[in-house]
Amino acid sequence: MAKIKKLGSTPNVMVVISLTIALFLIGMCGLLTLNARKLAELVKQNVELQVYLDDDLTTSKLDSIYKLLTKKEFVLLKDNSPQINFISKEVAAKQFIEESGEDYRKLLGDNNPLHNLYAVKIKQEYFNDVKLKEIKTALEVIPGIHEVAYVENFVEEVNKNISKIYLVLSVFVLLLLLIIIILVNNTIKLSLYSQRFLIRSMQLVGATNGFIRKPFIIKGALQGLTSGLVASSLLILLQQLAVRKVEGLVLLQEMDKMIYLLLGILIIGTLMGILSTFQSVERYLRLSLDELY
Repeated sequence: MAKIKKLGSTPNVMVVISLTIALFLIGMCGLLTLNARKLAELVKQNVELQVYLDDDLTTSKLDSIYKLLTKKEFVLLKDNSPQINFISKEVAAKQFIEESGEDYRKLLGDNNPLHNLYAVKIKQEYFNDVKLKEIKTALEVIPGIHEVAYVENFVEEVNKNISKIYLVLSVFVLLLLLIIIILVNNTIKLSLYSQRFLIRSMQLVGATNGFIRKPFIIKGALQGLTSGLVASSLLILLQQLAVRKVEGLVLLQEMDKMIYLLLGILIIGTLMGILSTFQSVERYLRLSLDELY
């Protein structure tokens, strides 16, 4: 006995596989963007201004300069505590010898040419060359401050590279979305091909277009949701595997942002399933009998 087809009973596996691959690639781009943004944030938070102090300042003068710095709006706060560290010239000399491998004492003896300094971490919004130069100029006029320094080329290069990364990812995502939409539409269109005569039969017996569309739309939504769940699971699995294998990657993880990304994948999957199915069904509803053949 021939099997009777039900309205909306389109092949499911290939549609789900195609949507899952598409959503997984979109999720990968989103995950890379989140990690790049977090990495840029960590880099910016660890950039320091070196506020070098004049020699022979009294303890009260050092405290006065510290209190003045804590009131500056550009200073990064962590747990309501300003991120300002005092580094004595002796500690600075020790760090210089360890990092450079050169001992200045062989030439200068016990005469330490370095200065006491405050290492000041700044907020992200001040991480650009123009604002840092303004901060440098404003601080250097304060009595007791010898000089303010920061790695100028580093700041400029970081900002340029961050902009390039976002631009490349944006272009890649747009191209990927275009390819994915075409791929999914064609897959769903092919899956509905076997139902074209059943759709025409329903029209001939007086069924409305809305009645005919309904089972297909529901099926498309379920396919999109299923694909979104599978793609989200694969992303979580990949992320956890990467965190275990790559040291330090855990610092880039933001669970709240990850949850939003996964919800976005579920929503995009469901919408893609609904819209692609609607478009394909609408095409077959408008075809004449001759065109169905």
